[in-house]
Amino acid sequence: MADVVQYRMERMLPELDDLEKEELFTRRELAEIVKQRRNFEFRLKRPSPLKEDYLAYIDYETKVDKLRRLRKKAKLPEREDNEETKKKKRKRKSVSDFAGVRRILDIYRLAVTRFTGDLELWFRYLDFCKERRNGRIKEVLNKVIGFHSKQPSVWIYKAAWEFDNYSNVEAARNTMLQGLRFCKNSEDLWLEYLRMELTFLNKLKARKVALGEDEGSLVRDKISADEQQWKSENKDLYMPLNEEREIDENNEGSDIEESKSRKKVDKLQEVGCGVIKTIYSEAVKALPSSFTLRKRFLEILKSINLAKSGEMGEEVLSDMKRDFSTEPEYWDWLAKFEYNPASTQEETGEEITFSCMGKAIQVYEDAIQVLPSAKMFKHYAKFLMGALALLVGDNETSLDNQSASYVSRLLGLYQKADTIGCTDEELACEHISLYLQLGRVDEARRLAHNLCCGKFPNSAKVWVLWASIEMKHSTRDLISSSKDKLLSIFELVKDGLTRLSISEAESLWVMALKFFASQKHYFDMLVEVAVTSLIKYRGSDEGFSLSSIIVNFVLQKDGIAHARVMYKRFTALPRPGLVLYRTCIELETNLASNGDKTGLENARKLYFSALQTYDQDSSLWRDYWLMETKMGTSKTASDVSWRARKTLKDSSALSLADL
Repeated sequence: MADVVQYRMERMLPELDDLEKEELFTRRELAEIVKQRRNFEFRLKRPSPLKEDYLAYIDYETKVDKLRRLRKKAKLPEREDNEETKKKKRKRKSVSDFAGVRRILDIYRLAVTRFTGDLELWFRYLDFCKERRNGRIKEVLNKVIGFHSKQPSVWIYKAAWEFDNYSNVEAARNTMLQGLRFCKNSEDLWLEYLRMELTFLNKLKARKVALGEDEGSLVRDKISADEQQWKSENKDLYMPLNEEREIDENNEGSDIEESKSRKKVDKLQEVGCGVIKTIYSEAVKALPSSFTLRKRFLEILKSINLAKSGEMGEEVLSDMKRDFSTEPEYWDWLAKFEYNPASTQEETGEEITFSCMGKAIQVYEDAIQVLPSAKMFKHYAKFLMGALALLVGDNETSLDNQSASYVSRLLGLYQKADTIGCTDEELACEHISLYLQLGRVDEARRLAHNLCCGKFPNSAKVWVLWASIEMKHSTRDLISSSKDKLLSIFELVKDGLTRLSISEAESLWVMALKFFASQKHYFDMLVEVAVTSLIKYRGSDEGFSLSSIIVNFVLQKDGIAHARVMYKRFTALPRPGLVLYRTCIELETNLASNGDKTGLENARKLYFSALQTYDQDSSLWRDYWLMETKMGTSKTASDVSWRARKTLKDSSALSLADL
């Protein structure tokens, strides 16, 4: 290894001599460069060099070469740009001008040879060759295609290089076609192939325009609705000054010009339409179930200016309806596609928006008739909510006629979904939330009651929404809630908590504990409900520990004495959760560290009780031992260590440093 590194270092001598001769680097700087290069070379000659080693070496050499070029540029005097100066500049090229780039290319070659599967590294190699205009890029492209022929991005890169750098359309087209043989199911490759062909046709069109043989472009100008409205209102400003004088001449020659233009067939338009049709048909054959491919084809059609682009767009839309009419995503996209004010130019201003909105709503209405499902109703409701938010804006207190019609349509949509049985949990919550936003609290309460007692008795979200409405309504109406009101809210919460599991009713438990924290009678009854649930689900605290939450509530509300009574009650239940034990142990150890004499003893009792159930938990043994080493004696710590090693089946989980 050392011989190879020494050989590579000796090959750098001509470059180093040239850098010193040109006075671009001092001897001290050259010595540092040699030192760094030697270190990098040794790193690359390890049995298993890392990718980061090659990249670090490349970054270092790139910085050195950049510094060399800056210093050489600063040393060149200002001269006139003539032929003699250019010849002198060519003669000034020396060994050091090429050695840095050659070395970086060599490092890239070694890197991709070792990490042939790293496509990102290959692209960095290609970008460097392209940036320095090195002729090795063609060789590198062929190599990367040989290793990654199934990657569409490789074929796209090579075709773009042929097309942009050499304007070799035939080579770029052949590359794309060859790539489509390997990656027939790639959407990006099909679409990039179409864009390349259209770009080539647009260049031909621009050439004809420059020669005066044609006018316009294949690219559609994007004119906003406001610009279209301004132009229509101020069209007189575009009239020529000599219109009166030339109007007779124009009338005489207009008929002849129109007849000629009708007979003249734009071959580029025909070729463009043929290209799009051919590529579209082949792409659909290769990817018949791809919905995004059709969408992206339509986007391309909207951006080009072809004579039959509208007919082709209608053909694509009909194909999409035939193939994807059973998918809610298609109808949602189609409605948003219709809601496009920029595509409508017959009307202006708000009329465009309202007409497009009507088209989109009609699409959604057809969709829920063809495909009545909860997902379809969600898409429709989301669209109406977005439209309503745009119309209302910041003024949420008053609604105009248009906004009121959308609100009534949205409420009718939720009721229709409920009638035909397409309401799910999410739609039900949205329906209740809409009533709340409109300030119709009584209707929201009735709806939540009907849903919880009818279709969704086991839905945690609906129960939480209903409970929150009742709690906010009670605190808003009365400063101190009446006993009957509190009792009704408690019965509501109790009904929901008994229907749901502990993990599902997490939000409802926390909400109820906060609401009844100041009501001792109801809080105690809530604790009884919690005890019943813990017995039913055997103290399961995966993700949510109800018992530890209640202990913390009692600690903050009533103090440590009541908290100890509460956690002792919970730990006496069948199989209390580990989270409860850890919460109580942390509570007692904090008290012991602050001088409480009973805290340490209570913590030991808790560890003893926890280890009877969770004796194979190595982290629990470790925490016990750490507590004894900090607060106990050496004897108690050694006893815990001995018990842990004797009890644990896998004693390797505990290292000697831990115990």
